[in-house]
Amino acid sequence: MENNINCMPIIPMRGLVVFPYMTLNFDAGRDISIRAIDAAIEKRTSVFLVTQKNSDAEAPSVNDLYDVGTIARVKQTMRMPNGVTRVIVEGLRRGYVREVLSLRPYMNGVIEEMEEPYILESPLKDAYVLRMKKTYEEYFTVSPKVSMDDFMHIVTMDSPERICDSIAGNVDFNIETKQKILGSPDIRDRIEELILALANHTQIVELEGRIAQKVKERMDEHQKEYYMREQLRVIQEELGDGITEEAAEYEERIRKLKAKKEVKEKLLKEVERFASLPPGQSESAVERNYLDTVLDMPWNKITKETFKIKDAQKILEEDHYGLEKVKERVLEYLAVRNMTKGKSNAILCLVGPPGVGKTSVAKSIARALGRKYVRVSLGGIHDEADIRGHRKTYIGAMEGRIMAAMKEVKTKNPLMLLDEIDKMGVDYKGDPSAALLEVLDYEQNGAFRDHYIEVPFDLSQVIFVTTANTLETISRPLLDRMEIIELSGYTGAEKLQIAKNYLMKKALEKTGMSAKQVVITESAIKEIIDYYTREAGVRKLEQQLEALCRKAAKKLLDSDKKSVRITAKNIEGYLGKRRYHFEMMNETDQVGIARGLAWTSVGGETLSVEVNVMKGTGKLKLTGQLGDVMQESAATALSYIRSRADKLHLSDDFYEHSDVHIHVPEGAVPKDGPSAGITMATALVSAFTERPVKNNIAMTGEITLRGRVLPIGGLKEKSMAAYRAGIKTVIIPEENKPDIDEIPSEIRENMKFIPVNSMDAVLETALR
Repeated sequence: MENNINCMPIIPMRGLVVFPYMTLNFDAGRDISIRAIDAAIEKRTSVFLVTQKNSDAEAPSVNDLYDVGTIARVKQTMRMPNGVTRVIVEGLRRGYVREVLSLRPYMNGVIEEMEEPYILESPLKDAYVLRMKKTYEEYFTVSPKVSMDDFMHIVTMDSPERICDSIAGNVDFNIETKQKILGSPDIRDRIEELILALANHTQIVELEGRIAQKVKERMDEHQKEYYMREQLRVIQEELGDGITEEAAEYEERIRKLKAKKEVKEKLLKEVERFASLPPGQSESAVERNYLDTVLDMPWNKITKETFKIKDAQKILEEDHYGLEKVKERVLEYLAVRNMTKGKSNAILCLVGPPGVGKTSVAKSIARALGRKYVRVSLGGIHDEADIRGHRKTYIGAMEGRIMAAMKEVKTKNPLMLLDEIDKMGVDYKGDPSAALLEVLDYEQNGAFRDHYIEVPFDLSQVIFVTTANTLETISRPLLDRMEIIELSGYTGAEKLQIAKNYLMKKALEKTGMSAKQVVITESAIKEIIDYYTREAGVRKLEQQLEALCRKAAKKLLDSDKKSVRITAKNIEGYLGKRRYHFEMMNETDQVGIARGLAWTSVGGETLSVEVNVMKGTGKLKLTGQLGDVMQESAATALSYIRSRADKLHLSDDFYEHSDVHIHVPEGAVPKDGPSAGITMATALVSAFTERPVKNNIAMTGEITLRGRVLPIGGLKEKSMAAYRAGIKTVIIPEENKPDIDEIPSEIRENMKFIPVNSMDAVLETALR
């Protein structure tokens, strides 16, 4: 094609003429217009804007359009909520339709740019420019519609073409006049047509102003005053009646309310105050919001509780795999509530790492009782007003989160989950954990007072359940109010069953897939558990399964296959290289290397402790970013060895001529905790005596100066880590012997636990 002929989308304009040099925004609502705009953006082409002869035509044909329009560039688009597309365009050049190629799904055609047959030169150019500016100035003096910015923008231009098109686009001429100016190919004809039309329009605007002024002057002053007074009186009457009716409605709702007498009296006083306030004052809106909030509270609405121990047990089994001790404790709690007819004042606190099912356990309890469930997130709050509410006198005051949840759930006896109770903060605005004490105390919460509500509200029928990731950051008084139930995490076998029986169904449902379309084998799930997630719970596992389903969906659409099968062999093509690698046990016995066990927020891990002894002056060096507790453990272990030098067949001055370097690999990861003492002591003894440590043994426990082995926590997670690393024997403190029963049977049956109470017993078992 020639340079001035291009193929582009055509947009019919209703009641609007666009000129070159003109930036305009308009709303496109018709499908053909929206599709034309989308096509122009996608193909990076201009659009041709041409005016309809009949603006009422919804689907205009070629004959319904003017011949000449404007080639424009789409600068910006925005999708509006009502399906309309808001467009900003910039007019570039005149053009006309040479040929229409298609009418659907949008109008598309060959557009030829209109050439200028005549170019103005001075002095004619200067004369035209001066005349147009003078005529526009006359129009500006009589028209209130032209702003000073628009006027200055035009009078500072030098190009006659731009001045002509800018004035024609800004003045509200009729469509025929604007189209005539746009369609004139000769610049001289356009300018003369504009000057004539603008002069006529100026006379009309001036005459309209004179008529309006005369009408205004002839209005009788007494009539005007009477009219305005009558209008004011009617407005006041209308507003006064509205307020009275609204106050009467509030009063009727309060009298029907089944609440205590003091509550009703307080609310009726508020209604009296509301009725006396002028409608325009901000206090009226404050009173209205207060009355609406208080009357929306569930003062007398109670959900009927249904409970059968067998049904509750069935619900817990349906919703959760494993967690046997947690289920047992929950059933005990529900049984006691049933026997005491709801008078049990125990507050359950579900503690455990992310993703182990704390929130879903709370939902299951609500489901088992037939109660409504509502969740209040406490993570990150540090203002007491978040619990107690703001005082009504403050701007933007509102009720606290507890009352807001009660209003939301619309019943007086829901199960309320106080989520992330360990993440509350304290600052100068108060201590929200102290305010929460009143909420959770059944001796006090029967008449809980929210600062905004200002009247007592009964929370004694609410079942409160809290969740936390750790107990360390919960205040002691608050912790004393609650009964702790620990959800420690899942074994690999448990995660596999959860994935097969629960998570796969959810992942398929979320991605719109069926079990026939995507098959994820058991080996693939095991691969994900071992090498693509590192967590105590199953949240990341669920995300990875959803990712596999999404990628499988894309693969099905890209190919002609009817199903996708994902195995351990091809999973790398979907999820990439393995992200995590678990440290396996040493292949051979080694001197100065002992394997410890550690607890982390995502489960247990093995911890290798390495010791090198070199000639020196008795210095002790620790590396591996160890915390204070582990540094103290190292110093304690070394002191113990020095005190037992004779029994270990070491010289009395063995330490004075040696430097000791203790290193725990993965130096970038901070490590701390009271469970590595016996591991460090074993590695030190091995290094000094050159007796190798058995490669198939791991250990956990803290040591005293006298060699006594102290108990530790997290034995279940630590034993799971040892089992995963291929270790078959674990040395544990004697006092942790009862904890062996909590370890999953699959690990307990395949692993030997050796309880010890002294360091001598540890060395006897661990060293060759």
